[in-house]
Amino acid sequence: MNRVVITGLGALTPLGNSVAVFWDSLIHGKSGAGPITRFDAKLFRTRFACEIKDFDPAAVLDKAEVRKTDRFTQYALAATAEAVKDSGLDFSAMDPFDTGVIWGTGQGGMETFEEQVKEYALGGMIPRFSPFLVPKMIANMAPAMISIKYGLMGINYTTVSACATGNNALMDAFNYIRLGKAKVIISGGSEAGITEASVGGFCAMKAMSMRNDDPAHASRPFDVERDGFVIGEGAGALVLEEYEHARARGARIYAEIGGAAMTADAYHMTATHPEGLGAYKAMELALREAGVNPEDLDYLNAHATSTPVGDMSEIRAMSKLFLGKNRIPLISATKSMTGHLLGAAGAIEAIACVLSIDKGMIPPTINTLHPDPDIPAELPIVYGEAREATVRTAMSNTFGFGGHNGIVVFRGI
Repeated sequence: MNRVVITGLGALTPLGNSVAVFWDSLIHGKSGAGPITRFDAKLFRTRFACEIKDFDPAAVLDKAEVRKTDRFTQYALAATAEAVKDSGLDFSAMDPFDTGVIWGTGQGGMETFEEQVKEYALGGMIPRFSPFLVPKMIANMAPAMISIKYGLMGINYTTVSACATGNNALMDAFNYIRLGKAKVIISGGSEAGITEASVGGFCAMKAMSMRNDDPAHASRPFDVERDGFVIGEGAGALVLEEYEHARARGARIYAEIGGAAMTADAYHMTATHPEGLGAYKAMELALREAGVNPEDLDYLNAHATSTPVGDMSEIRAMSKLFLGKNRIPLISATKSMTGHLLGAAGAIEAIACVLSIDKGMIPPTINTLHPDPDIPAELPIVYGEAREATVRTAMSNTFGFGGHNGIVVFRGI
């Protein structure tokens, strides 16, 4: 099978609107959380989030693109622009049917849908809707607009597997390229879920932190006082390329995708399996496919959303896989800084893994002042400050509502 490498990165995150700023903020342990500004949240149980700051879509998109697209698509286009520039690819010199887009989003155009329904309800129930309602709202519009912008005529679709979506998209792109069905695929995920209905729905589930007086310290994975996740928004884009194609054009190669796997908990609509059975199996399968023994893994970016049940489920899965081995990977939870980007989480965490290999640094887990006593002391979680380390292999964990487990393994080249 073909080898698959990463030759371009793009990020639009609550920590910064480029890969360089995102990475610098991660390494310095900055929080992206603050009061919600997207809408008046004073009556909501949770009134803070990890929002994108200082983003002007007109700076990266033309007027027509801005008018015709939901925020989640705008985020996708912005991150992709950086990734394509970073890759140095000239798509005009390629067969357009050798290029494609596999993108992920958990909610799609939620903001557009809300706005249109409210206008309808407040307008005397007169059925007047924007002609752009459907194309702005549907989840496949992000990859569609990317393909239109760059003339990519190959594989093109959207994955939706809740919070495993970003890794799901990367996994699919990896498989298509290694099977010879594409030379280049732009992959990743975007989410613009800081809306009244989305925040309200998660509030009703009591899934989100309510530390309204201290947003910056609210996302505290593995802490005994964790009380829920912090919702975030943004996008991560990765250019995946067939290895020989990348080498022939002299591309800079960040890392290689070594393996990936998905499993289902088959357990509950929203809760992860308490013993992490599906998560454990997905990690084991991904490492096996990558040809990496558990004791040879250097870094694990944990899903770790800061929910009481979810964090310990993942801890049990990691314990089953790694405890008793001669060596255990360093572990950190970057959601402590970015918040939870839902369908885009896997994409930006993949970038964090790739850069950990490229830079030789492990981002920290911030805000965890009192680690849960049920966490085995042998698990080397990086708390507080970034750590220098030689990272040859890294793994990204993502787990979504419905029991979707998506794992991707990266390695240096």
